[in-house]
Amino acid sequence: MLWLAAYIGSVLAINYAFSLAPHLDLVWSCWAGLIFILRDMVQVRYGHWSLAAMLAATLLSFLLADPFVATASVTAFAVSELIDWGVFTVTRRPLRDRLWISAALSVPVDTALFFGMLGIWDPTVWAASLASKLAGVSVVWMLMRARSARPATA
Repeated sequence: MLWLAAYIGSVLAINYAFSLAPHLDLVWSCWAGLIFILRDMVQVRYGHWSLAAMLAATLLSFLLADPFVATASVTAFAVSELIDWGVFTVTRRPLRDRLWISAALSVPVDTALFFGMLGIWDPTVWAASLASKLAGVSVVWMLMRARSARPATA
């Protein structure tokens, strides 16, 4: 339940924060990477029911955030999350690999749709968004890989 609450809460918080202070788009872009990891953990725990969590987060964001931000967020979120969900559903690779593959495919789409719809064309913001999201999932991937490489202790 912790992953689910953290995921939905993070989606709501970032959309609300972006609505209140859009000039801090660089800060919010760096924070967004966490959402992709949380969504993956929700899917690991709840399987296809993760779609209900995505829908709940989307609807709540639409109600709480600025409509302009919410529309861009919902569009980017829906497309990228479905890509993410598809990778998790189709691939049978280890969790750490699915995390990274899904992020590599969905993060650029999310970034392009969200900032493009908001008319934010600053390459620094785009680069920070892409880098933070991919860096976050890469760190998780490396930690999981290192953990699986350790010999089991008795």
